[in-house]
Amino acid sequence: MAQIDLIKVEKKFGDLHAVKPMDLTIHNGEFVVLLGPSGCGKTTTLRMIAGLETVTGGSIQINGQDITNKPARERDIAMVFQFFALYPHMTVRENIAFPLQAQGETRSVIDQRVSEVVRMLQIEPYLKLRPGSLSGGDQQRVALARALVRRPAAFLMDEPLGALDADFRESMRAEIKRLHLVNNATSVYVTHDQIEAMAMGDRIVVMSNATVQQVGTPIDVYNNPSNMFVARFIGSPGMNLVTGEHHAGTLTLPGGSQYAVPLKWRTALEGRSKVVLGFRPEALLLDENGQVSAKVYGDDLHGSFTMLHLALNGESEVIHGRAERGVASKIGAQVSFTLDPEMVRFFDPESETAIALEVRHG
Repeated sequence: MAQIDLIKVEKKFGDLHAVKPMDLTIHNGEFVVLLGPSGCGKTTTLRMIAGLETVTGGSIQINGQDITNKPARERDIAMVFQFFALYPHMTVRENIAFPLQAQGETRSVIDQRVSEVVRMLQIEPYLKLRPGSLSGGDQQRVALARALVRRPAAFLMDEPLGALDADFRESMRAEIKRLHLVNNATSVYVTHDQIEAMAMGDRIVVMSNATVQQVGTPIDVYNNPSNMFVARFIGSPGMNLVTGEHHAGTLTLPGGSQYAVPLKWRTALEGRSKVVLGFRPEALLLDENGQVSAKVYGDDLHGSFTMLHLALNGESEVIHGRAERGVASKIGAQVSFTLDPEMVRFFDPESETAIALEVRHG
């Protein structure tokens, strides 16, 4: 196991920041996901931890030891890549055993460790085959076995499921998480898939524009996004964000509906003339006596529920609401709804940061 500390770590290419100075501690045995869109700096961060990318500023520590300038081979870290990086001329067994042979381990140690990981990942039938004859999912299992066989201090994974079909991705997500728990390993995982991040991570590091936007547990990042980028990016679809005119505890929304701000938020919104109302689709509750009205713009059946797309003000302001599977909706029909007061959030429209709820004591 390992604790990994990033202290003011940054990466620049000329004058361009690939990663702006960031502080992050990844605890022993923790599964941390670096999440964000392409080009946000997540893979560069992972490669700096691995020693595959030099650090422009700051330092990286593993278990208190400064490894900032150590070569990758001296960091006791195993990395799994998106495209497997297996040796095509070697058999599966030779691929798995290679890291141990490179370390000069004895034949008995190699046989024992290879047997352990092969049994764990259920790839015994493929040992004599070459990677090219395997499916994508089985090739990724071999890549994981090659990383696990070393028993490194930490595992780094760069979109390891990105090249797999949807069915493989779902099963391999569970497999990787199970292996993490079985080995009590410290794992850092890069993905642009927020569903993958929510399903796997103990904590999520959301990145955008080379900057860490928020670090938190999946449920905290989902329920309490720190800014509008996180609110939009997390969730499928993301959080509804509606700008309204605020006056004396009432928010006038596009289309003219008057939304009464929940009592606990009124102090926090005092003095603000314009705010952004945020709510997840499941916070929308259809109610014929609801405060907010909208027209049905479309609907999608998702098996266990229906996702309604509602237009507040023509087609310029479309929001999403999760309704029961049997809800009948006609395009253009007028509906009313209310919002679960425990699930609404508010944002500053200029800074796009979340407005903190003021808690009264006493």
